[in-house]
Amino acid sequence: MLFLFKALSRLPLAWVHRLGALAGVLVYLASPRYRKNLRENLCAAGLETRLVWPAAAEAGKQALEISHIWQKSQEEIDARILEVTGGEHVAAAKAAGRGILFLTPHLGCFEIAGRHCATLGELTVLYRPPRQKSLQRLILAGRQRPGLHLASADVSGVRALLKALKRGEAVGILPDQAPKKGEGVWLDFFGRPAYTMTLAARLSETGATVLMAWGERLPRGRGYQVHYSPPEQAITGDTRARAQKINQEIERLIRRCPTQYLWGYNRYKGNPENALPARAETMA
Repeated sequence: MLFLFKALSRLPLAWVHRLGALAGVLVYLASPRYRKNLRENLCAAGLETRLVWPAAAEAGKQALEISHIWQKSQEEIDARILEVTGGEHVAAAKAAGRGILFLTPHLGCFEIAGRHCATLGELTVLYRPPRQKSLQRLILAGRQRPGLHLASADVSGVRALLKALKRGEAVGILPDQAPKKGEGVWLDFFGRPAYTMTLAARLSETGATVLMAWGERLPRGRGYQVHYSPPEQAITGDTRARAQKINQEIERLIRRCPTQYLWGYNRYKGNPENALPARAETMA
């Protein structure tokens, strides 16, 4: 895998995206389960089935472009970011002196969004360590950069996020990551019950400024556009209400660029009738 990553990182981004698009379509054709999830999730969201093929291609691009990002220097990454929108919201949040909670869904290139966020100040991001140790080393080598700190998805990681917010720093989280049993609640997502993490909602209760962040993949491998925006509706209420509002904000972003969402990611797995009660994360 390391050899593959290094080989892909030497190719121009346009070539990586072409190969990724082909790989995404081939996986869609070869995997009945993936094909079923992708089609059902698109249709349930009220989106046209004609988006199936471009969505599969974009998912393939996302899989292969990771090698390009993990193996590149920050200077090379900066050259690939052709435009940033909403930077004034980050500046205002930093001026307010509070921590910043960046919510980055599985939309577009979330790796590029994280790398750019880290250039704006100290950033701690939550990630789920893989089972394979070799892959773990690859992730750490690819993601760890000056100003970018990784926190594992466990109690110690949650504490690291809280400490960073208390210091007035930024933290990043994938709010549509499917939580483990007992660590989420069943809430509406595109009209269907989806098992939704409560951690993002709980972190918003700290008083941190909440900003949505995502990296749009530009056509023909030209590069990326990073977007920052405040939620259209304030993230307020109890934990459950906040989590539902975050789901709605994710929907809003996805509708702007539906083909670049990972529709094959099964957010609807499990049965809401058999769900365990939500387990409160340790917030101290």
